[in-house]
Amino acid sequence: MSPGKVESRRLLQGNEAVAEGAIYAGCRFFAGYPITPASEISEVLALQLPRIDGTFIQMEDEIAGMGAIIGASLAGLKSMTATSGPGFSLMQENLGYACIAETPCVVVNVMRRGPSTGLPTSPAQGDVMQARWGTHGDHPIIVLALSTVEDSFYRTIDAFNLSETYRVPVILLSDEIVAHTREIITLPPPGQIPVKDRPLPTMPPEWYIPFVDNPQGVPPMAPFGEGYRYHVTGLVHDNRGFPTQKTDEIEAFTRRLFRKITLGFGEIMMTEPYLMEDAEVGVIAYGSVARSARKAVFEARKRGIKAGLLELVTLFPFPRSHVEPVLSQCRAVLVPEMNMGQISREVNRINRWETEIEKHNRIDGQFMTPDEILDAIADM
Repeated sequence: MSPGKVESRRLLQGNEAVAEGAIYAGCRFFAGYPITPASEISEVLALQLPRIDGTFIQMEDEIAGMGAIIGASLAGLKSMTATSGPGFSLMQENLGYACIAETPCVVVNVMRRGPSTGLPTSPAQGDVMQARWGTHGDHPIIVLALSTVEDSFYRTIDAFNLSETYRVPVILLSDEIVAHTREIITLPPPGQIPVKDRPLPTMPPEWYIPFVDNPQGVPPMAPFGEGYRYHVTGLVHDNRGFPTQKTDEIEAFTRRLFRKITLGFGEIMMTEPYLMEDAEVGVIAYGSVARSARKAVFEARKRGIKAGLLELVTLFPFPRSHVEPVLSQCRAVLVPEMNMGQISREVNRINRWETEIEKHNRIDGQFMTPDEILDAIADM
């Protein structure tokens, strides 16, 4: 390979891999506020972004951080922020602004035990439903989960690609275990992994309609400062960006926001099956718990139990078309989570009484081990 095209083997922490993935995807703006257990993302990008003509700003709080990345994105930059539960709560109003203004950006939430200050250095998965429904009103959003250090790199690239393609905020849910695990991973050379950019206008500024409908439901996005002047608001707006009270425009706008995600289901919904071909007992898991579940399923096979795993990468839109076949195939399904049972509710919602569903929850701030998942599988 030519210089600059060589693979790089690195010993990285999960948070460091997120930062590397963001840079690979073209992120050139980060604004945020330090918070455990997400701070290493800020620390790496504070060093790296200025070296590649990017910008890092430590904001006064998470509200301002979310506002800053929206502004940077409107100016044409791929932008990201990172936080944990309390900071994620503060971001919700501006997250809604990004949704209604169709502003691509990536928000990393390294989950910890809550609510409130909770257990700042302990793992949890309690922010799953907040990621989907935290901001108010009907809104589509994409939520991806990270389970390994390697995931932290590649799924961050996926997050930027989806955000740019569909002009929507994408939330990356990590947790303290994934964030602070160190592993050797191989980083690909530039250009090996496809990197997508937002659709840009091809017409002159005077012909540009900023929120026009089209078959994809994703209008081209002109960066501010390049001659395209248009109105951006948190109010429901017409196709030129101005507030509207016309019922036909309101309904058409809202339906388009959802339609563009529906049309992209095939690309957006990602799962990783493991030993599912002949599985009679299924495990549905995500995040660091999915890694433990993979080991548990492997050990269950040694005991003669036909177990299999469906790891959820995409949590929302909920990958119903991937989960339903598991429910039809397996006589029993286990949903282990480090919360009181947030994704298990989604699994039960689509079950139609086809199979027995058991949940296994850990809420004491400790890592869910393969052995306890194995015991739960054996009990089924």
